[in-house]
Amino acid sequence: MASSSKENILKKIREALSHPVPIPFPKSEGSTSVYQPASDDLEILFAEEFTKLLGKFAFCLNEDDLARQLESLLLENKWDNIFCAEEQLKSFVHQPLNTSSLADCEVAITSCEYLIARTGSIVLSSAQKEGRATSVYAPVHICIAYTSQLVYDIKEALQLLKEKYPGQLPSSITFATGPSRTADIEKTLVVGVHGPKEVYLFLVDKPVTT
Repeated sequence: MASSSKENILKKIREALSHPVPIPFPKSEGSTSVYQPASDDLEILFAEEFTKLLGKFAFCLNEDDLARQLESLLLENKWDNIFCAEEQLKSFVHQPLNTSSLADCEVAITSCEYLIARTGSIVLSSAQKEGRATSVYAPVHICIAYTSQLVYDIKEALQLLKEKYPGQLPSSITFATGPSRTADIEKTLVVGVHGPKEVYLFLVDKPVTT
C-alpha cells in the first residue's frame, strides 16, 4: 500500500515536470537589476545624493582649482591641525600638516577608492595610507576624488576593486555615506556619533594618473 502511494506521488511529480507552469513574474528572479539606469550624469547624481545626506560637495575644474577651494575652506574655518598621510594629496594643502598624531587632529584629508553615484557613498579601503581610521577619527573628513572614480552602483565598485586587487582584496572595505549619524535615542537625529560630524567631497574633473 505504501509502495502504491509512493508511485502515485512520483507519477504526479513526473507529469507536473513535463508540463512546467510559466513563472508569473520572470523579472523577480534576479536576472535583471532592480535599479533603474542613471538618468543624469554620474557627477550630478552623486552630488544630489551626497548633499541629501548632509555631505558638503565641491566641484573642481582641475587640480589648481582644487588647491584654491581647499585652501579657502581651511582658512575660512580656521583649521590648523590638519592630518594628511597620502603623499599625492599633500601638495594641495598650503599649510603645515600633522602627519603623526591622527587622534589629536581637527581635520583629516584622504583620497578614496571609488564614489557610488546612486547612494552618494564614498568607498574607502584598508589598502589606502592609514586605512579606514583616517576618515573615522577626525571630526571633519575631507575626501579628494576624481570624476574617473565615479561608478553608478555598489556592484560596479566591488567589481573594480576585484580587478584592482586581483586575488587579494583589502581586509576592510568601507562605504561611507555622509557624516556619522543615528536616531536611536528617542528617534532624534544626532550627527557625529561614531565618526565625523562633517564630510566634504572635492570632485576634480581630471582622470586619475598612475
